[in-house]
Amino acid sequence: MGQTVLAAALALAPISAVAGSIGYAQATGYYKKDSRPTLYQPLNLLDAREATAWCSTTSDPLNEQLTFGFKGPSRIDEIRVYTGNGFGEDTWEEFSRARKFSLKGPTGAQVFTVADQRGFQPVAINPPLEGSQFTMEVLDQYPAADLDMPVCVTDIVFYSDGKPLNGSWLTQKLKFNKQQAPYLGTWFAGYEGAPDRFLSFFFDGTFRFAYEPLDQGQQKGRAFSGDYEISGSRISLELPGKGKVTARIRRDRLKGKPGHSLVLEGELPEDLRQTFRDSI
Repeated sequence: MGQTVLAAALALAPISAVAGSIGYAQATGYYKKDSRPTLYQPLNLLDAREATAWCSTTSDPLNEQLTFGFKGPSRIDEIRVYTGNGFGEDTWEEFSRARKFSLKGPTGAQVFTVADQRGFQPVAINPPLEGSQFTMEVLDQYPAADLDMPVCVTDIVFYSDGKPLNGSWLTQKLKFNKQQAPYLGTWFAGYEGAPDRFLSFFFDGTFRFAYEPLDQGQQKGRAFSGDYEISGSRISLELPGKGKVTARIRRDRLKGKPGHSLVLEGELPEDLRQTFRDSI
């Protein structure tokens, strides 16, 4: 996905947020994406296992952005970071290791560093960040002997009130799905810079739509969710009151700027017959 919402545009972050289950991890790119798409994919960051890692496309991680989405508003007060490619001593030395990060959400941001060592390192998020979507960037690295090697992170585990929101119990659900991968994340419709419609696809095969009007006094918001399945250019959606509905799904490059648009075509509610985009 593209840039995330970092302000009130994503009106899914009330002060009462506690913790929603994690729904996706996306990256602007990753190492060997075309030749071996399962090896360093961003969902690897969520399984709390040394056997998998995300690695940047090139040796310059400043070109990359990671996006994490939750299925509901969440309050993040700690993360635990396993930097580098922790699969083994050889991979640890072979790849560069992330050193300095920024973590941003709708309510704020924090910059932090981790040591050049294997294993999880706790990072307190103070004040806690609240929202449904967060972004992370690698700002600096511990370089490998070969300066051209990508920068890796093995795991990011989010915590709320001492409870981990992702971990090894998700392993089977995090398998790479070629049909699903291009659509994972949150898509936006409405005015550029101030969207009011949000369509999110999660790795567990569920989706959520939310309409959050800019003028809360004049219009009421609404939301619904269900299961989905994508096969080729078709998507099946379980819609409230309608049951399973099949539509054509199309993902195109935006004209004149980076990013993609998303269009669903079929007998669908008006809420879903929008042109969505992968940035605000």
